Amino acid sequence: MDPLAEPARKSDCAAIARIYNQGIDDRLATFETRRRSAREVEGWLRSGHPVVVVREGGAVRAFAACSEYRPRDCYRDIAEFSVYVAREARGRGLGGVALDALAEAALAAGLRKLVSRVFVENAPSRRLLARQGFREVGTYRRHGRLDGAWRDVVIVERLLDE
Repeated sequence: MDPLAEPARKSDCAAIARIYNQGIDDRLATFETRRRSAREVEGWLRSGHPVVVVREGGAVRAFAACSEYRPRDCYRDIAEFSVYVAREARGRGLGGVALDALAEAALAAGLRKLVSRVFVENAPSRRLLARQGFREVGTYRRHGRLDGAWRDVVIVERLLDE
């Protein structure tokens, strides 16, 4: 069955939290260490920024979400993004499906650019982002600590209206 990407619903929040918490536990994709609840994910939906899920056989297997980049008005057309795939579904192209849907939803919402940061050593995510049209802009050295160790991140961007 082909994966289906669509806007996230309140009923998806527990699945989104589960997938995000896997990412937190794996220490591969985020500086976050505090697990999230479905209730907290509901706040993402209320923010007004696009959040999409990818379903296979009715189950949520991946998600991608936008959030505010900076509070200054001059940055209102830019959003930060993240994409996560459930452990059991990684390596099957669902991250690309999620990013395509997120880019479409972001453009429809009036956004013009998506940005994020990726751990330098996260080669699978960097390959995915390159395939999806993101460009690596540079590297923030010692950008944050995770489990007591400084980590570097690559900055990525994609212009949506080109």
